[in-house]
Amino acid sequence: MTDIGGSETNAPVRFGFLATGKIARKVAADLPLVPGAELVAAGARSLESARAFVTEHAPGARSHGSYADLVADEGVDVVYVATPHAFHLEHVRLALEAGKHVLCEKPVTLTAADAEEMVALAEQHDRFLMEAMWTATHPVVTEVAARLATGEFGTPRHLRAELGFVVPDVPDDRLLDPTLGASALLDMGIYPLTLAHLLLGEADELRATAHLSGRGVDLDVAIAGRYPGGATASLSASMTSWSDRSGALATDTGRLDLLGQCHHPDGAAFTPHDGGPVVEMRGVQPVIGAGYGNELAEVVRCVRAGLRESPLVPHAQTLALMRQMDDVRAQVGVRFAQEPR
Repeated sequence: MTDIGGSETNAPVRFGFLATGKIARKVAADLPLVPGAELVAAGARSLESARAFVTEHAPGARSHGSYADLVADEGVDVVYVATPHAFHLEHVRLALEAGKHVLCEKPVTLTAADAEEMVALAEQHDRFLMEAMWTATHPVVTEVAARLATGEFGTPRHLRAELGFVVPDVPDDRLLDPTLGASALLDMGIYPLTLAHLLLGEADELRATAHLSGRGVDLDVAIAGRYPGGATASLSASMTSWSDRSGALATDTGRLDLLGQCHHPDGAAFTPHDGGPVVEMRGVQPVIGAGYGNELAEVVRCVRAGLRESPLVPHAQTLALMRQMDDVRAQVGVRFAQEPR
């Protein structure tokens, strides 16, 4: 595969979807809204599943009955990996070794060590790699982070962010199966942790407690964090309760509320303590579709520019968050079977 860029700057970036499950369908629904992005192929464990996916989302795209066939497709520039995260390293390796750029669903792997291996593979094969963290590419979040960094809203002191919903106790549900990397922390807690990283910086210390299932899956996690400058955070994730999924940041001059759900907000509002006018933010750029379009647009921009990582979702950020989740899991006693003893 040749790089896109230079004289080919306006050429479409051609995506191939590796797996066709729930999250792949959501992302595929946004892809037609992204200028310069094209869904050209999908691969699944069966040809029937791949055909059904392209019929729904991109009639005329190629269908592949295996992941190996998908990554071998010479018409694919970027492989979007949408399998359960227990298989991400295996499938990203497959794509990188085939010379493809990669967008990989969050979290990129189960452990920081695997994430480090993935980044090293991308560097070895000189390919673009980005974690599909839509929060980091969301226009409202990026505007809030940029304006907060200027001091416009004072000094951040405490962030609260939560994300939770009830996962039905069905034996074969991926979200409850430890062999597939089931974890409230990895599936949901990564969002509050990412938000804190974006708004406060890299954590100095995290302290956690959790409620575990009989199979050793963390169902509910609460994290207290200390961040640069002495800022603190209260972060939580749950698979047993209907959280309001909200987020708010208290500063020394007022309160900044994320409107709607904290990991993909509808907007934000800063209310000064001195009674000054409320500052509303809706994002400098528009939200594309449900918000997955913004991460796809970032991939298109980076691949066209010949970048190997995104400034919005840099490898260092992905690795820092993976190390934080390793730390939290160790504190609460969660260990994956895939981890070395």
